[in-house]
Amino acid sequence: QEQLVESGGGLVRTGESLRLSCVASERAASRDRMGWFRQAPGKEREFVAAISWSGYSYYLDAVRGRFTISGDKANNMLYLQMDSLKPEDTAVYYCAAGDFGGEYYTYTSYDYWGQGTQVTVSS
Repeated sequence: QEQLVESGGGLVRTGESLRLSCVASERAASRDRMGWFRQAPGKEREFVAAISWSGYSYYLDAVRGRFTISGDKANNMLYLQMDSLKPEDTAVYYCAAGDFGGEYYTYTSYDYWGQGTQVTVSS
């Protein structure tokens, strides 16, 4: 059963942009916060960005100023606008949702996950 479904990934060149979308179930979208994580081969799952419905947003330092997270709670959707993409952004990107109770940047704080969408940035 899919609680979150990501789309929008693809193959782009350095400097180009992508916009990722996440369609959530009502249950997943009703959580306190939602976020994006990414995982590259041989690396740990890494926090990218998060947003709380109470009005806070957070970013990985490496993407701040290039990525923008936004949400449309009424339609159970989450977005990640990615500009000025770099090869090091290459990874599978996952949409997630969870309640408060742990650090926003820790994947164990989220209990709803999508299947992921591949983003590949060529040199």
